Amino acid sequence: MKKFISILLACVMVFALAACTQTGTPTEDKDTSAAKTEEKNTAEETGISKDFKIGFIFLHDENSTYDNNFMQAANAVKEELKLSDDQVIFKTNIGEDNSCYEAAADLADDGCKIVFADSFGHESYMIQAAKEFPEVQFCHATGTSAHVEKLDNFHNAFASIYEGRYLAGIAAGMKLNEMIADSKITADQAVIGYIGAFDYAEVVSGMTSFFLGARSVCESATMKVTYTNSWFDIALEKEAALKLISSGCVLISQHADSEGAPKACEEKNVPNVAYNISTISMGPNTALISSKIDWAPYFRLIIDAVTNKEAIPTDWCGGIEEGSVVLTELNDKVAAEGTQAKIDEAKKAMLDGTLKVFDTSKFTVDGATLTEYLADVDGDFTGETNVIADGFFNESGDGFRSAPYFDIKYIDGISEM
Repeated sequence: MKKFISILLACVMVFALAACTQTGTPTEDKDTSAAKTEEKNTAEETGISKDFKIGFIFLHDENSTYDNNFMQAANAVKEELKLSDDQVIFKTNIGEDNSCYEAAADLADDGCKIVFADSFGHESYMIQAAKEFPEVQFCHATGTSAHVEKLDNFHNAFASIYEGRYLAGIAAGMKLNEMIADSKITADQAVIGYIGAFDYAEVVSGMTSFFLGARSVCESATMKVTYTNSWFDIALEKEAALKLISSGCVLISQHADSEGAPKACEEKNVPNVAYNISTISMGPNTALISSKIDWAPYFRLIIDAVTNKEAIPTDWCGGIEEGSVVLTELNDKVAAEGTQAKIDEAKKAMLDGTLKVFDTSKFTVDGATLTEYLADVDGDFTGETNVIADGFFNESGDGFRSAPYFDIKYIDGISEM
């Protein structure tokens, strides 16, 4: 009897083990199959394989409004295209030195099919990496050398941000008009202060277009400019803002990358127009609006090009129409009445071609209207291309390089402090 029971128990155990084996294996296969199906569905939906990688090189980190703007765009595209953390790699605080080459080479070695760098001084190191890794596409913001180097895997990109600067300038000019109407200032006291990082063409183009936007609605506006000689320095930018305010500037704008100036304006109750991000949270009583480049359209373009084995433009310059040039929300608490309508009117005119930011009939240089200007389009400092035609300075695009080359210091009404 005991023997029979032992045999019976043994048989039960054998059947149990067999059942576990039979049910365990299909469950494991089912999980693996589901994962593979999900990967396949995602790849089919986006057209991007799971082994695709894109690397980003940033001059600073998220504390810089400039770099943070790129990061936001990269993360937005990452989410839109359902890319994993392993597929989008950030390298932050990479200087404009050989560390950029090393970061680019690391990203290429790690399997990135595209490497993007965000600062002007990164360019020569990106070119070095492009020559060493011909199978990887290297893209660079604000650079000037892609059309000269003629490498199939090196590209420059920017946006017609001067359009956004002009629109933001309208908000500034409307505010100045309100201050004049309210007898807070006289017409000749409508002085704007502008903080520039460097006196590069990118900064000069931006500050000039901002001023022209302000002048389009406030004819008496003038502007004083000072430079910090740094892209990101909170203390220097705050100090520059306070210096401009103490010299009589009643509104401040900037082409520099920290919260130094907006916070100084909030402390002194002076209206401010910032760059790259909305500063309403740090200046609720003074922040007007900001202009920014939205890099998401370009990031989608280069990813699509690589995925579909298509060429990436040597020089790419997006604008308002492409969604590359945008304004942050207008602070109705600070903005003058009618500001949004005036901005919308100008934006419509830009899109239909009836408004040109650098219309030469709208400004003079030393009292004269420009009829010819030889710009440094090739980035070799020779100034060999006439960029004035049909009554306007043809900035960024239309067969020329993508990065700004308006470097006229200064049109009448703007002076350096």
